[in-house]
Amino acid sequence: MNMEFKIHDFEGPLDLLLHLIKESKMDIMDIQIEEITEQYVSFIRSQQKLNLDVSSEYLVMAAELIEIKSRMLLPVNKETEDEEEEDPREELVNRLLEYQAYKDITKLLQEKELLRREIYTKSPENIQNYQEEKTEIHSDVSLDDLVKALLKYYERKRDSKPLNTKVTIKEISVSSRRHDIKYILKEKKKISFFELFPVASKEYIVATFLAVLEMAKDKELRIVQNKAFDDITCEVVEDE
Repeated sequence: MNMEFKIHDFEGPLDLLLHLIKESKMDIMDIQIEEITEQYVSFIRSQQKLNLDVSSEYLVMAAELIEIKSRMLLPVNKETEDEEEEDPREELVNRLLEYQAYKDITKLLQEKELLRREIYTKSPENIQNYQEEKTEIHSDVSLDDLVKALLKYYERKRDSKPLNTKVTIKEISVSSRRHDIKYILKEKKKISFFELFPVASKEYIVATFLAVLEMAKDKELRIVQNKAFDDITCEVVEDE
């Protein structure tokens, strides 16, 4: 048998024995003790020839194997022939089976450790720290109601647009629409929400809508609807 391994390739004498049994394709429950002893001793001698330090535990195992081999070579006592004799290999086989079980469990735990490294956990944390603050607007109408009403209004405006239109590009800012709405309310005190959208372009509608919301939030106007389906109005907020 070609010994290409070094003593440090094994975790101990039992690990070496298991390797030799596997390479020889033996049944661990029926070890050919003479053959395996020769292979084991040959391996130990090859390591010593290479001036490698062989641990004492490997030498102890070699002595045990030689002892088991010797006991198996002894002739059977005729007086005890009919009685069941203890197999000299039994203790060694039990140790090998126990070691193999630990080795299998160790391999399984190592695999699970590798999988566990791919899992990352985080301690529980109060998610309210990441929630955006709710924007409260000074209004008797919900934001959803405003959006729905505005969408319906925009659809009506879009359908009533003339076919031939001239498109002009003009930047509409929220701040400029706030200024315009403040001026309108200063004059009228109260105006229909939809009258603030004389132009049906998306840019104009979005800027105006955001301006109204900001002014309602800052309590510069109040959005009122007395009952369902009534007109929505914007009113000046009187100083308290």
